[in-house]
Formats: sequence, C-alpha cells, structure tokens
Amino acid sequence: MRSKPNIVLIFPDQQRGDVVGFAGNPIAKTPNLDGLAAESVSFSRCITNSPVCMPARMSIMSGKHPCEHGMWSNNIDGEPDLPNHVRNIRDAGYRTAQVGKVHLQVRKPGDGHSREHAYKVHAWGFDDTHEVRDIMAYAVADCYYTDFLEEKGNLEAFRNYMKLVVHGENRGTMLPWETPPSALPDDQSLDMYTAAKAIEWIENYDDDKPFYLQVMFPGPHNPFDSTAIDRALYNSEEMPLSIVAPTEGPVSRQVQRSQRNGGLAHMTPSQDRLMRVYYYAKVTHIDRGIGLVLDALRRKGVLDNTWIIYTSDHGEMLGDHRCRNKALFYEGALNVPLCIRPPGGVAGWRSAALTDHLDVVETMLDIAGAETLDGSEYRSSLRGKVLSGRNASDSQRGKNVAFSEVRLFSMVRDDRYKLAVDSLTREPLELYDMLMDPNELTNLVMDSAFSDIRDQLLREQLDPLLDRLDHEKLRKYQETLNADPNRGGWKAIEQAA
Repeated sequence: MRSKPNIVLIFPDQQRGDVVGFAGNPIAKTPNLDGLAAESVSFSRCITNSPVCMPARMSIMSGKHPCEHGMWSNNIDGEPDLPNHVRNIRDAGYRTAQVGKVHLQVRKPGDGHSREHAYKVHAWGFDDTHEVRDIMAYAVADCYYTDFLEEKGNLEAFRNYMKLVVHGENRGTMLPWETPPSALPDDQSLDMYTAAKAIEWIENYDDDKPFYLQVMFPGPHNPFDSTAIDRALYNSEEMPLSIVAPTEGPVSRQVQRSQRNGGLAHMTPSQDRLMRVYYYAKVTHIDRGIGLVLDALRRKGVLDNTWIIYTSDHGEMLGDHRCRNKALFYEGALNVPLCIRPPGGVAGWRSAALTDHLDVVETMLDIAGAETLDGSEYRSSLRGKVLSGRNASDSQRGKNVAFSEVRLFSMVRDDRYKLAVDSLTREPLELYDMLMDPNELTNLVMDSAFSDIRDQLLREQLDPLLDRLDHEKLRKYQETLNADPNRGGWKAIEQAA
C-alpha cells in the first residue's frame, strides 16, 4: 500500500506570509524554510479563508467557508461529524496523525489534561494524536507539555512567565514590545517540544500504510516569547517599520475595534521595531524546529516519497495600521505562506496565482486519491500546477476570486480588488485597489468612480457565496454571542463601536 506518497502538513499558527526569507524578506532568518522553498513551488498570493484561528482551521478541515460551516470566530465548538479531509484521506488508505495545536474544540480552565480530550481529536479522523494547547492557556492548563516541563523542573517558572505576559504586571496589559524573552531553555519551548514529538512519531512509524501527518506548531502566535538567543540574531535598527501612514476614506467597524483594543495608538518607532524583532525571532525559532522535522523525514528515508505542504492558519498584523493580532482583511492578517514540495522536490519557483486554503484541502485529497468533499466548485487542486512546472501556461494563473470571512464580515478579492462587506446586511465596508495601493491606505468603498467594481464584486461574487449561508448554524452562533458577547463577533463589535 506504500505506493501512495506520504503527506506532511507543516502548520505554524499566525505566520505572516511576508516574514520568511523565500518571500523576498531580506531580514527574516529562515534557512530551513528557504531550503524547503528551493525545492518547492511557493505561492505569493495564498489567503486564509478566515483570519482567525478556529474558523480557519475548520475551513481547512471541512473544505467549506465559514458561512457554510458556521464557525465565525474562536471559542465556538466545531462539529467533528461534518465531512472532512482527514477522514477522507484516512479512508483512502492512510494512517492519519497530528502533533501540536488542533484548536477545533473549546477548552476551558480546569477542564482536565489533554489526554482526557483525545477522543475529540480521534473523532475528526486522526488515528494518532498528541495535542498541545495554545501557549496562552498554560498559565493554568494541564497537558503533555506541562508533564514534560514538570519532569525538567521548569513548570513553575514557565507558568509564572505566562501569567506575567498574559495578564501583565498588576493585571495590566502587557504590550508586545514589553514581552520578556522566554524563561525556558531553547530546547524546551512549546514549539521545540512539538517538533520533538513529531520527530518521535516519524522515527517510530512502522505501519505498511502511507501516512498523513500534521505538524501543528503553536507559534509564532502571540505572546512573542522568543528566546534571548533568537532575539540576538536581529538588529532592531534594521527592522522595517509597520505601515502606519494615515489612511484615506472610511474606517470600517472591524478596523476601528482592532485599533481601539490593540494599544498601539501611541506606539513609537523604537517600540515598533522591538515588537517586530520579537516576532521575527520566534519565526526563526520555529524554522529551526521545522528543519529538525525535515531531517527526521530524510533520516527515515521517506522524504523522496513525501509531499510537504507548509502554510499557516492566518497572519499577524504586527503593527500595520496600528493593529495587532488578526481578524482583519488587511494583507498582514490575510496573506499566509504556502510552499508545496512534491516527492523528490523540484527546482524551486514562485507563483503569483491567487489561491487559498480550500485549494490546499483539494490538493491533499488529490494527492491521496481520496474522495473529494461537497463544494468542490470553490476548490482547485494545485498538484497539477506544481508538477507541470514554471513554464506551463497556467503557472501564474489561479482562481478568479478568493473569499475570507470572520465575525460576520465577508471579503472577496480578485487579481486586483478587495471588497469587504457586512455578511448579514451585505453593506460594503472596504474596497482596495491592490495594484495601485498594496499597503491598503485608501478605502475606495464610497468613491463613485469605483461603484461599478464594488457592485460587481458584491453581485457576482459575494452574493452567491452568502446565499449559501447556513442559517441554522448562524442562529446557534448568534445564541452563543448573546450568551457571551466577549467571545467576539457582531454583537461584541456593535457593543464596542
């Protein structure tokens, strides 16, 4: 049965598409990812179908948009009985496994050890699981990772650190540039632990089946708890500044909320550069872990029969437009890296084809020879493009439009324009010309010269997508928000506006 190729999905959390060396970033130190890209096709215009963790991961699992699967924001339980790509790949003859952060179910303080929740991960279709928690949960959470730190004698120091960075001194808010370096030795970080457990799984694999392995790094998600070693690799004075130039046109409710809550209104250039050093350093740390996983595949002798796919759930605003974290349709949160390396590799090349995570889902199903999922009209496999090479007629041509949704806002972008609307009223809120204004500094949504473009994108693209909205799932989502508006979403946005 091993005639089928293995598939490894390498998936960090909150990785910007432009903070990797292979994307042309001269500052980012990512030698292992650059080496992977040198044997891959990398896609410069891959967008997440939701710029926040759980909805993005649910779209990847189900091959559906948030308006269909109903998970519009974090802290909403996913439905493991929905058809998903992991189960289909397993049914195509693969052994399926995940190591790291799944983040498809709501976890609460005091809800027990991760091993007690393993049955939930198995329900998604994984044969093997070693789930870890979001790093911010570790102030109180129990997990395999806390067991590991306890054995090393560093659990108390780590928990004290996490309490400080999550809550700040005197329960205040700690801003990103105030984040102290990690309290742990370099090889005991959560991301290195994730790499080590993935390596252990690879080394011990002895099944006759091909495998599908997800390596889900919890970083570089905030807090940017990078190590002093990795921070020392960067000179803050060389760091590019965030996009903070004044904007023209209306500022959407989404952006206003992020700016108001982010604490970056008075960020100085020095603070900006420090924040970026801490994030870049965490990216470099994870790059080292990725290199170790790739080395394990090489030592095992399976790399030449394995597809490697590297991407992330969403990006990180990193101070652009004086915003941080994600949940916006600006490129910092929306654009994610994507490298696809076929067995044996290729002479690396870069494609500007417009693509998204749903295409990644279809690609993995195609590689596995697995049954596709409903809604395939929104997904196209990239396998053929990767194998056809840079000189193929469609090497730079992708899908006509890509969609992203979060907190009852929806966005569509084509090769040139990006339009965001209120998902329920369909009121246009943001329109950017990505060719003439790549930094998204001029919102054209009220400019009469662009009304035809705005109306066409809404009528021909967003309306058909939003007509598919699952109203029963919407009702459940709204009930959840009414019960706890702090979970984020339309009600929380309206209350904060």
